Amino acid sequence: MTSAESLFHQAGAHLTAREFDAAIGLLRAALAFEPDAAPLHANLGWALEHAGQAPEAETHYRRAIGLGPQLLQVRLNLGALLTAQRRLPEAEQIYRDALALAPESPAALSNYGMLLACLGCEQEAQACYRQALAFDPEYAKASFNLAYLLLRQGRWDEGWTRLEARDWSAALQRHLNLPRWQGGALAGKAILVGIEAGHGDMIQFGRYCAQLKAAGAARVGVQCHPGLVALFAGLRGADAAIALDAPLPAGFDCWVPALSLPFHFHTTVDTVPAALPYIDVDPVRVARLAPLLGGDARELKVGLAWRGNPRFENDGERSLPSLATLAPLAQVPGVRWFSLQKGEGEGEARRGLGGLPVTDLAPVIRDFADTAALIDGLDLVISVDTAVAHLAGALNKPCWVLLPAYLTDWRWLTERADTLWYPAVMRLFRQRPGARWDAVVADLAEALRARVHAR
Repeated sequence: MTSAESLFHQAGAHLTAREFDAAIGLLRAALAFEPDAAPLHANLGWALEHAGQAPEAETHYRRAIGLGPQLLQVRLNLGALLTAQRRLPEAEQIYRDALALAPESPAALSNYGMLLACLGCEQEAQACYRQALAFDPEYAKASFNLAYLLLRQGRWDEGWTRLEARDWSAALQRHLNLPRWQGGALAGKAILVGIEAGHGDMIQFGRYCAQLKAAGAARVGVQCHPGLVALFAGLRGADAAIALDAPLPAGFDCWVPALSLPFHFHTTVDTVPAALPYIDVDPVRVARLAPLLGGDARELKVGLAWRGNPRFENDGERSLPSLATLAPLAQVPGVRWFSLQKGEGEGEARRGLGGLPVTDLAPVIRDFADTAALIDGLDLVISVDTAVAHLAGALNKPCWVLLPAYLTDWRWLTERADTLWYPAVMRLFRQRPGARWDAVVADLAEALRARVHAR
């Protein structure tokens, strides 16, 4: 006979496999047998949240807490959900209640620290992370959260060390079946730089291939997203670019995650390897695509990218609502606009939305090597914090980057209008706390007028 307990265990197996829809159905059926079972509501909340049904997830989290006030993890899950929705005062109260229940919980302290960081209370956030690590020095989430805070502050000596606590590369380690490089001698060895995070991260940290060669590596390979393979044929210091979905060639002696390279090379704010460009553009592609950028030679040719990957955790903040946000730029004379947008939002340029007379280049962009060839023929790129910005910087092309005020990515440090990663070619336009994008776009328009005038 089917019971709530058997359905609960079946749902647990689906949750482990991240099959959330199946788990939701089983947990709803279980609640029909036991409507006041706190663990059923807790797990259903978790499944619903990961299925994108946040309002109902919150309902079941709160029901679970009402039925089982001692369930610490449910409080932490609810706090994280509220934080993601920027309901920060509510999340703070949830975390305070959790800490009252378990004041020595590393998880509760780490989550509360993250909430404080979102509120801009970095000193208090750091204290929470360090207290969590005092209770459990091996608690990786607290170390990882502390890393982001320290890196944003330019305290890279400890920041890179703390970042090593991340577990993103565990599955890749098993897949590669190679020893992980720990910073030892590389003379005569073949090393593989393993894929990590997004396209922009791989472009930014690809610069370290030249560092590996300078350290004596005989051969350097880069495992990357398929869309980067052709681009990385021109990555200086790299001998091979291997798509993640392609067989790994034999002959590599060891591997290293891309984001571990600053740690191993002891990178500080004074020693960033920033010789630009460090990616060479394919001249054949440049010749093929250059005619698309033709027109009045007196016009400033500007490429635009206004949205990032919607799956990125802070995409709602870093991406613009639409191309229309940039409409005031149309009032600047002497500019010809080109859309470099691919994926999310690219149809806006195709449909002529946004008030900007934009030439849509998306149909001819097959991969990042095509994007690079197009950027090569532009005078300026204006982009949100996404891979196009890193690509422009790596190519030594002037690039203006729009940054959100909320949870600005650590790599841009704080308050600076320039960046150590792409010196002299990249300018940062930061959103003011509590403000919308309008003020940033007004700053862009003023800077653009000055650039056109100087030209």
